Amino acid sequence: MDWDKLRIFHAVADAGSLTHAGDALHLSQSAVSRQIRALEESLSTTLFHRHARGLILTEQGELLFEATRSITKRLDTASARIRDSEEHVFGELKVTTATGFGTLWLVPRLPRLYARYPDLKIDLMLEERVLDLPMREADVAIRMKEPSQSDLIRRRLLNIRMRLYATPEYLAENGIPEQLSDLATHRIICQNPTTPQVSAGASLVQTLLAQNPRSTLAVNNYFGVLQAVLSQVGIGILPDYLTNDFPNRLVRVLADVESGEVPVFLAFPEELRASRRVTAFRDFVLEEIQAWRRVQHALVAEGESHTGHA
Repeated sequence: MDWDKLRIFHAVADAGSLTHAGDALHLSQSAVSRQIRALEESLSTTLFHRHARGLILTEQGELLFEATRSITKRLDTASARIRDSEEHVFGELKVTTATGFGTLWLVPRLPRLYARYPDLKIDLMLEERVLDLPMREADVAIRMKEPSQSDLIRRRLLNIRMRLYATPEYLAENGIPEQLSDLATHRIICQNPTTPQVSAGASLVQTLLAQNPRSTLAVNNYFGVLQAVLSQVGIGILPDYLTNDFPNRLVRVLADVESGEVPVFLAFPEELRASRRVTAFRDFVLEEIQAWRRVQHALVAEGESHTGHA
């Protein structure tokens, strides 16, 4: 098949209009129409239903559009990889991670990445659904479990746990729980048990709800839980990676209560091993993890020092 005709077909199918496709391709509407007719003749099929309101793909058109869309994505990837250089990191990078980790840990650190690579364009997709990396739904993923898909390069970043936190003001007004049963007089803030989340977090939620707390607030992501805790709504179940960023606002409650360990992995397709954008992002995240660990160790040491003096 003639690639020029396929390129024009893809633009028309994507725009749903001969006129809009022509504008994007800098071709007249008649030229676009001629190319589509020629392609239909060469395939002996009809690719579009023509209506007054625009064009709708036929079943055969849908099949061809799926193929051209896949080809276009691979060409875009190849083009970006070719443009990448040792000195200059630029272009689009699609990153996916969970809503909580993305909003609470990653996004606050991105200014330092952009300061280093100002021409980088990040498309950050925050959702609990696991995107298909080999099918290029995303370039890089940060996930709360080891990826099971094949042909992925993966790196364990850290291990996290879900713990109980509240503000000093809340505890001063409502008292500090000393054992699990004391939660019966408090409001628990947690992710809704039916919300997609790591199994360790869900197990901890079930354990705490079994204490029949006075009241609950269920939120569908950790960002909402954090805001509720900072607003002194109650005691919240939060990942421990937040502690460094809110050292004076979050106080751990019931130090012996926590979830099982949750591994955090960074992964990307094998075919992007040589991508400068992926390498730059991976190295940045690893540097930030190391910095986080240093602060974490310092905070632990400081807490132990205060305990010793007491």
